[in-house]
Amino acid sequence: QDLHHPNLIIFHSQLHLNKMMKLTLTTLLVGSATAFAPASTARTSTAMNAFSADDLPGALAPMGFFDPLGFAAKADEKTLKRYREAEVTHGRVAMLAAVGFLVGEAVEGSSFLFDAQISGPAITHFTQVPDGWDALIITFIGAAEAQRAQIGWVDPADASYDQPGLLREDYYPGDIGFDPLGLKPDDPEELNLMITKELQNGRLAMLAAAGFLAQEAVDGKGILEHFSS
Repeated sequence: QDLHHPNLIIFHSQLHLNKMMKLTLTTLLVGSATAFAPASTARTSTAMNAFSADDLPGALAPMGFFDPLGFAAKADEKTLKRYREAEVTHGRVAMLAAVGFLVGEAVEGSSFLFDAQISGPAITHFTQVPDGWDALIITFIGAAEAQRAQIGWVDPADASYDQPGLLREDYYPGDIGFDPLGLKPDDPEELNLMITKELQNGRLAMLAAAGFLAQEAVDGKGILEHFSS
């Protein structure tokens, strides 16, 4: 067969696109489960009861409170809480993703999982996982998301139709009460500092993970391969 036939090229392109879409969707779902990462917030702080752009942790010199498009200025308190919930959760996702890229590629061919058969750039690893494992992953994610929703979200039956995704009044974004190592400080200033550190690391990780995805998609080489070349 002629591998350069237009129909074959289109078929392979569609196959690659389907795999990438599956990988992207799963990455987003897995990321939601990382809301179970150690929470760096506490409801006991009086500073956390008031939620406004002027008091939000995460602003550092020289940028200060960086909001060039004015999303925060246009948002009420409930909307602002949803923005921060999304930011901290995506940051936690990205931190795990960035580490996962490097670790997954470093142990390829030597891991005890799946007979060490998974190899190549990290963006192709999920498509190499045997059938059935994706269902297990989605089940775990669904259970994690359901637990997070019960902690932080108002029951849709009790919320107005024009307020989807309404967070509970006593819920601070990202604080699901999971702190097995007892890292959460009681002092409000130390707590705000820890929140800022988590946010900054999460923001950096989001840029890093996006860069990893883009680079591997462009040339098909792993991130560690780029470092060694």
